[in-house]
Amino acid sequence: MRPFLLLSSRGEDVAADGEYDAFLRFSGLPPERLRRIRMEAGPLPELDLDDYAGVLVGGGPFNSSDRPEVKSAVQQRVERELSALLDEIVARDFPFFGACYGVGTLGVHQGGVIDSTYAEPVSAVRIQLTDAGREDPVLTGMAPEFDAFVGHKEACSVLPPGAVLLATSDACPVQMFRMKRNLYATQFHPELDVEGIVTRVHVYQHAGYFPPSEVEALIARLRPARVTEPGRMLANFVARYG
Repeated sequence: MRPFLLLSSRGEDVAADGEYDAFLRFSGLPPERLRRIRMEAGPLPELDLDDYAGVLVGGGPFNSSDRPEVKSAVQQRVERELSALLDEIVARDFPFFGACYGVGTLGVHQGGVIDSTYAEPVSAVRIQLTDAGREDPVLTGMAPEFDAFVGHKEACSVLPPGAVLLATSDACPVQMFRMKRNLYATQFHPELDVEGIVTRVHVYQHAGYFPPSEVEALIARLRPARVTEPGRMLANFVARYG
């Protein structure tokens, strides 16, 4: 059976390794069926999509909507490489699932508007599936409403032409969309449970998502959250395309 490919852009080992472990756990994949490439570490190697069952993109520190002059050389390289890969992924309608940064990358690539209008603080929010979401095979068995973890400085304010809205929330209208038949992106993090978000809070306490002095208070607000549903969509995605 072909492996899936996880493209990561997290420079911190604790966060990157935790993300990989979370995708393994919630997808149900064994390690030999989830290859990881850390894009921030070096140029993306030449890839043959036919070697993979699907492509997953995790979150990260990059914001697609940042002004070009403030983007680091690494971010600019990663964006160029992802855009080139998405040219082929979209043209082939190749199975793709992007989490958080996936909205920025796929959204920009497909002509959506990504900006700071619907940024959300680190928190658990209530997600509602749309009618299309309730019918989508990747969301099979999902509750029509569920809690998920978010924390992002940008979001999709205008869907790309042809996109199908699958999930929304009160403060961020575009929480999940699909392009064509097989290209998915979420704004929330389907790979995060409580321990996962606590780890990220510690790792990114100086990244501008919240005042560093509020770390412990933020964690105290996050710990009671009951986030049990989002990971199911990763298992569904793998079952559908694996």
